[in-house]
Amino acid sequence: MGMEVAATAQSITGHAPEPLDRDAGCFHCGLPVPPSASFAVRIDGAWRPMCCRGCAAVAEAIAAHGLAGYYRHRTAPALRGQEAVPAFVDELRLYDDPAVQQSFVRETAPHMREAALILEGITCAACVWLNEQHLGRLPGVVSVAINYTTRRAYVRWDERYLKLSDILKAVTDIGYAAHPFDTARFDEAARRERKSALWRLFVAGFGIMQVMMYAYPAYVADGDMTPDIESLMRWASLILTTPVVLYSAAPFFAAAWRDLSRRRVGMDVPVALGVAIAFIASVAATVQGGGEVYFDSVTMFVFFLLGGRFLEMSARVKAARAAEELLKLIPACAERLTDFPQGRDTERVAVTTLRPGDCVLVRPGEAIPADGEIAEGATEVDDSLLTGESRPLLKVRGDRLTGGAVNVTSPVVMRVLRVGPDTVVAGILRLLDRAASGKPALAQMADRAAQIFVVVLLLVAACTAVAWALIDPSRALWITVSVLVVSCPCALSLATPAALTAATGALTRLGVVVTRGHALETLSRATHVIFDKTGTLTRGRPELAGVETCGVWSERDVLRLAAALERGSEHPIAAALTRAAGQVTAAGPLAADVRNLPGAGVEGTVGGRSLRLGTPAFVGELAGPLPGPSPDGGATLVGLGDRDGWLALFRLTDTLRPGARALIESLVRSGRTVALLSGDRTAAARQVATSTGIAEVVADVTPAQKLEYVKALQARGAVVAMVGDGVNDAPVLAGAAVSIAMGGGTTIAQGASDMILLSNRLEHLGTAFETAGRTRRVIRQNLLWAAAYNVIALPLAIAGYVTPWMAGIGMSASSLLVVLNALRLARREKERTRTDVRALVAAKRLAPRSS
Repeated sequence: MGMEVAATAQSITGHAPEPLDRDAGCFHCGLPVPPSASFAVRIDGAWRPMCCRGCAAVAEAIAAHGLAGYYRHRTAPALRGQEAVPAFVDELRLYDDPAVQQSFVRETAPHMREAALILEGITCAACVWLNEQHLGRLPGVVSVAINYTTRRAYVRWDERYLKLSDILKAVTDIGYAAHPFDTARFDEAARRERKSALWRLFVAGFGIMQVMMYAYPAYVADGDMTPDIESLMRWASLILTTPVVLYSAAPFFAAAWRDLSRRRVGMDVPVALGVAIAFIASVAATVQGGGEVYFDSVTMFVFFLLGGRFLEMSARVKAARAAEELLKLIPACAERLTDFPQGRDTERVAVTTLRPGDCVLVRPGEAIPADGEIAEGATEVDDSLLTGESRPLLKVRGDRLTGGAVNVTSPVVMRVLRVGPDTVVAGILRLLDRAASGKPALAQMADRAAQIFVVVLLLVAACTAVAWALIDPSRALWITVSVLVVSCPCALSLATPAALTAATGALTRLGVVVTRGHALETLSRATHVIFDKTGTLTRGRPELAGVETCGVWSERDVLRLAAALERGSEHPIAAALTRAAGQVTAAGPLAADVRNLPGAGVEGTVGGRSLRLGTPAFVGELAGPLPGPSPDGGATLVGLGDRDGWLALFRLTDTLRPGARALIESLVRSGRTVALLSGDRTAAARQVATSTGIAEVVADVTPAQKLEYVKALQARGAVVAMVGDGVNDAPVLAGAAVSIAMGGGTTIAQGASDMILLSNRLEHLGTAFETAGRTRRVIRQNLLWAAAYNVIALPLAIAGYVTPWMAGIGMSASSLLVVLNALRLARREKERTRTDVRALVAAKRLAPRSS
């Protein structure tokens, strides 16, 4: 049955035609309903009492939007309506100011905006569902994605239909609070969660110590204790155990109720049943004055379960901290130069007020406030937190700087290019959120297996209870409780995500960003690794090695025409031609009707002349056959021509990246097939293949042909990993089973990939393959341990050899062992980084000092 919404006057004034059950508390927030309150809302065909006008208004908003499922699926009462709505709702309109939005809103398309928000009041998956459904129905909202773990939301909307304040107001209407995402608020939420977990653990620890003080005399008395003293001990134990069950164990009951209300059986169901059965039976025995009590066992395994989960939470947070460290890289303030280059006067401003084109002064030791390029000076920059590069890199005028990196040696003036959500750090965080929201197939399989196992476990526990009730009724209860607790499949469900989280965090510190959940799992199974050439195996910074002109055209003239066509392009070849043109002329003509054909070249009109610039075959379609033989050698050839014939032929050379050959050799030793797939000429591609040891070369192909090549391999059962960097690689990156984009590549290529090699160091890509293999082995070890533990522990518990407190210890220990085994992945990569740093320091010490 759905919800019915009463007329506003009737629901708010509470003139319900039927009596209200006020004893159950407010239906929305759970607080007691004051005797003087007369607020009610019709939900599920019945009038529900509300404690205040705020809760009634929020409940009506939920019902009016047809979100009936929230009240059936939630696991905890919502925020009180008066608490959920800010005191000054009108202040939400301040967030519509573009200057305020600069730090957390970005333009994804004309009129399209995307905001990063943090939601408060999220207590369960039902809250996520409610907010996604509610916001998704607003006119103009294109998409809503909420990460339950981080409470972070990404909302995309069309600004022509609604404003950001409308979205924030819609969230408050259903009892939650939304704010622009910032690290301080996120850290505060994490501290509150940790504080709550510690308090629950403290209450359980205090309870177990006190209860054991009363339980111990009963054990050693061996029946000699008088009935009145024994009864006093039991009542004292009951009083001390009650807060442990009602407060410390509340998360187990809430999670179990959530699962059951959604008609599924989760891991907390057997735990909640075990605690509840043992506690209720002990209370009944205490009240009746006879029978066994298990207060000591209840407090003990609640304490051990909470302790194990707290350690698991700490381990997961530690493993995932590398991603969150990126949030703290961007400084809050910057020194903006007010009249550069005429003067050097500076003003201290907030980073959020910076705009592209501004010039800022970055002193030694300061973090770079935005993405930009050096306008004046030279320095060394530490990119270690972003790229994993252990040594500072020299940056000179014209070189790009990434926001969050640290200026090491000299002051420089930087011209701002990208700010706020358009920076590299913001893009990485969005990709990491995308990875966190996805779940690989192996983890999904483990979750399904855990659900089946829980159902089987409940059936086994029921059969055990019946059997022991016939064999020895005095032992039936605690044996059943032990069966329920000892084999809870927490370790089984943690086996995969714990290992993936640890490996992802380790690779992020190394400069390898995993942007999709399946990436490591698929990378470990890759049978074929396909490399692009330019910008991937080579540095991607080709230099002009020679120009051969045709006819009356001079070298200066053809370079000006080439620069005009390539102006604004991100391709490395375009950058090389633009740099070469800048050395011979400061200004050049403008091109019109420029059209880019990925993998072929560009065409456009310059000075009324229709030109083509690109591969010899592409230019030859317009200019005709190339006059004379094509130059031999490994240089990349770029032609320029028009309808009257060829104008020039440019020869460009590029150098291999360090570690390219070592990477190829390690991949071949691991049994993988390596191939080079390039749109460049065959001679140039074969020269790179020979230098790196690649046997299979496919050259002079278009992006579509690259994709066909990969699809053909996949049709034969190959698991293909593709490594590329350019716009022309985006289709094949998207089509491969797993794809890696270079950190210096185009935004389109990075968006289509599953991993980004932010460090641009090929040895780190080799580490990623090794880590993926180790991760798969750790997952198998974890799954084997979880299965072996249950195979051994369950029969022992059924046979009566495991007491409830031993069951709590065993279950917590099994889960903790899985997490600690996964953390070995993070420790190994950290030790590898320390070794690299020690080697670098030693090399510097041994190097001869310059005079």
